This record gives sequence, structure tokens and C-alpha cells, in this order.
Amino acid sequence: MIRVNSLTKSYLYKGKRKRVLDDLSFEIAGDESIAVIGANGAGKSTLLQLLGGIDVPDRGKIQCDGTISWPVGIEGGFQGSLTGRENVTFVSMIYGERHEIDDRIKFVEDFAELGIYFDRPFKTYSSGMKSRLSFGLSMAFPFDYYLIDEITAAGDQKFREKSKRLLLDRKKTSNFLMVDHNLWGLKIHCNRAFLLESGRITEYANVQDAINIHTKTLLAELPPESDVSNAA
Repeated sequence: MIRVNSLTKSYLYKGKRKRVLDDLSFEIAGDESIAVIGANGAGKSTLLQLLGGIDVPDRGKIQCDGTISWPVGIEGGFQGSLTGRENVTFVSMIYGERHEIDDRIKFVEDFAELGIYFDRPFKTYSSGMKSRLSFGLSMAFPFDYYLIDEITAAGDQKFREKSKRLLLDRKKTSNFLMVDHNLWGLKIHCNRAFLLESGRITEYANVQDAINIHTKTLLAELPPESDVSNAA
């Protein structure tokens, strides 16, 4: 169970304080996965970062009686001068038991399929290689809740399919809080939805209902066809 009470987060932008999340309170049961839906800039990634302990709120409380991952695929924790293997080893020493380190490294090495680049500096990696390593590292640890932010859109087609299969396997024992512009993917993995608008959350028991409302709102914000034609 995850319990969030009065969660508020703001940022200073061009000298003004912008509130991204406004006094959010909600609960997530231990047997449900949540699709987090909203327009660009609505605060979806911010919410996941707060839940994962990557950022701190202005005020409010987050409680969980299970384990929550860091946002899956996040690259900010990697040291560029260290190799992929060294980065994985370092994180494994912090988050895992010492006797599990070799297994974690082997899992990431096999999943990422970086070959000789696994032993080269992270800063030399392409964006696709960074995605492979960061996703593999996140999946190397068992969590009750995985925070997944657009990771299924990263990498080439082969990697995306491999990632989807791994997520389906993890779904057997864990739950997701998931952000993905591929709304079809949200319906596969999630059984409830949060729609973020203007810093507040509307909860939906049906993911498709939230998608329909979100899509309708986005379409309503498009300029009339005549305006588009004139602009062209």
C-alpha cells in the first residue's frame, strides 16, 4: 500500500514560483498498477521522482509498506567516467546484499547486450546503449512497485520488445506506476488511472475512461482546421 497525503511540489521558474503538484492525496493498494496520464508538463515525471525519493516535496507525506524503485531507466545516477560494469557494481553494493552482486552484474550484462562496451566508460555510450544499461539495472532488483517513465519507448525495436516481455514477467510479482505516451501500453499493464491536470489528480477505475477524457481534452486544445490551413 502506498499512501500519499497533501503532497505539494513547486519550482522557481523565471523568478516566479510554479506549483506543479497541488495538495495531492491518494492511496494505491498492493495489488493494483496505476497509469499516470497527463499532458506534457502536467507533473507526471515529477510525481514519480517524488515517490522514488529522487526529489523532495515542498510539503506532504509519502508512506509505503513495500519497496518502491527509483524511476526505471533514469540515467542521472551513473558516473560517466566509470564503465557500465563499474556503475552496476557500485549501485549493487548500495542497494543489494554483497552475495548478490555477481548475479546483478550478470543479469544486466546479459540483458543490455553491450558486449565489449560494458567495460567502457558510460560517457562514451550512445543514447540507446544508456537506455539498455539503465533499464537492465532497474530490473535487476526486485521491487513491490516499479516507477516506469516512458522507458518502453527507448531503444530500438528489438530492445523495446525485450523490455515489454521483461515487464510482463515482473508484473507477475510486482505493480507499476507507469507514464507512457503509448496509451495502448498503459492498458496492458495498468488496471487504474490517475489523470493529472493543473496540479491535481482525478482517479479513474477504468484506464480507458481516463484515456478518453485525456484525448478529448487534447483534441479540444487544437486550433480550428481553418487556422491551421492559414498558418500553412
